[in-house]
Parts: sequence; C-alpha cells; structure tokens
Amino acid sequence: MRRALLAYIRNPAAVLGAALVLAVLAMGLAAPLLFPNDPLGLAGRPLQWPGANPRFPLGTDPSGRDIMAQLFHGARVSLLIGFVATLVATAIGISIGALAGFYSGFVDTVLMRLTEAFQTLPNFLLLLVLVAVFGSQIETVTIAIGLVSWPPVARLTRAEFLTLRTREFVQAARVQGLSDLHLMLREVLPNALPPVIVYASVVMAVAILLESALAFLQLSDPNVPSWGNLIGLGRNVLRVEWYVSAIPGVAILLTILGVSLVGQGLNDALNPRITGR
Repeated sequence: MRRALLAYIRNPAAVLGAALVLAVLAMGLAAPLLFPNDPLGLAGRPLQWPGANPRFPLGTDPSGRDIMAQLFHGARVSLLIGFVATLVATAIGISIGALAGFYSGFVDTVLMRLTEAFQTLPNFLLLLVLVAVFGSQIETVTIAIGLVSWPPVARLTRAEFLTLRTREFVQAARVQGLSDLHLMLREVLPNALPPVIVYASVVMAVAILLESALAFLQLSDPNVPSWGNLIGLGRNVLRVEWYVSAIPGVAILLTILGVSLVGQGLNDALNPRITGR
C-alpha cells in the first residue's frame, strides 16, 4: 500500500484528479455554512448576469434563484448520487460476477445470460423505463442508476474470479476443507478487488452524467438543487443567458474529469508492473 500511495502521488494527473474531487467535496461540505437558506428559494431578480450584483457572484436563474447557492448544494447531491449508485452497482455486480466466476458451468451460464439481458438495452433507455414506472424522486433515481450500471462490474469480477479460482493459494485453502463462502470472501475476492475498485470510478462518473441527463430532460426530482436541474432551467434561455447552463456544465465537466483521473491514477498505482517501473 505504501508503494501504491507513492506511485499515486508521483502521478501529476492523479494528483490533479484528487484535487478536483476534494474541491467538489469541499463545496458540498461548505454549502450549509455559506448558503444556509433554501437554495431553491427566490433570491432576487431573474436572469442577472454573473458579476452584475454583488449578492449573486454567479448570477440568478430564470426563476430568480441564486446560481452559486445551487452550485454548492448541487455538489452534495451529485456526489451523493454518484457514491450511492456506485455502491449499489458494485454490490450487485460483485455478487453476480463472483458466483458466476467461482462456480462456472451452469451457474455461470445463467448469470451471464441475465447480465447480457440487462445489456441488451442501453442503460439510459432502461433508466428512463425505471423512472417512468417507479417515479422521479431522488432516492428512486439513485437506486435506478445503480440497477442499470452493474453489468460491466459483474463481467469484470467474473473474469477476475475465473483467473484466481485455480491459483495455488486457493487450492491450498480448499484442501484444508474451508467452505466455498470462505474461499470466495477471504481468498479470491480481496485479490479480485483492485480492478473493480478502479472501475468503480467509471461507474461513479457515469452515474453523475445519467442523473444530469435525466434532470436536463426534466425527469429527475425538481425539488433537489442538482446541477442537471440547473442546466435544464437554462435550456430555454440558452442563446441569450447561456451562463445559466454553462456554469453547472463546467462543474459537471470538472467533476467527471477529476473522478476519471483518480480512477486512472488508482489503476496505475495498483498495477504492479507500472508501480515497479
């Protein structure tokens, strides 16, 4: 772990990604202190440009709400959605991939056919169906994003288990009479986790984008100050007051960039060949 940490610190792109993610996290933590009032409450005259009013450094949206307040509170929403959706997708993907890769045979065939069935439709179309059926509350949207994001995690976990289940240390533990559950959780899974953890950063980035896309289409929870909702509000005034959509768009871009750079940095740090070199 010390070697991996040193390798990560020596990677400028990875350090930049961590700085971006920490900056967004700091925005979310500071939001209740800097903007204690409701970020969706009316604050002033609609569509004030950034810098035109000292009270609103980033201007106001078409409803007269402070964009900066929504930006800071939206950081909390986006990170929370990305984190919870990633946990859901990772938990489901690891469970299915571990069972398929460890037992192979009939179990592998059934679980992989199930995974392929989920991958038949694009995840965004499946997400639209789930939101249309179960509603657009922020909790429902978050769980739905996790439910449509697990198949790649399952396939990656399966590939790792297929490689590791025949290794010598697993066979030695099997000879000792240890149960399959012990072999899966204590012997194989810890060695299969590094690439899954790296891919989790991709899942988190996609989760933030999916929620933003839903909000842009006005299919997400309108009572939540998310960046996607703010972009959707600026859609009708995009040609004139483009800043309404541009500001949260840049925030999403930097957040996705930061998460992606962190994932790439973890991949390089946890890769023994790159770390050794």
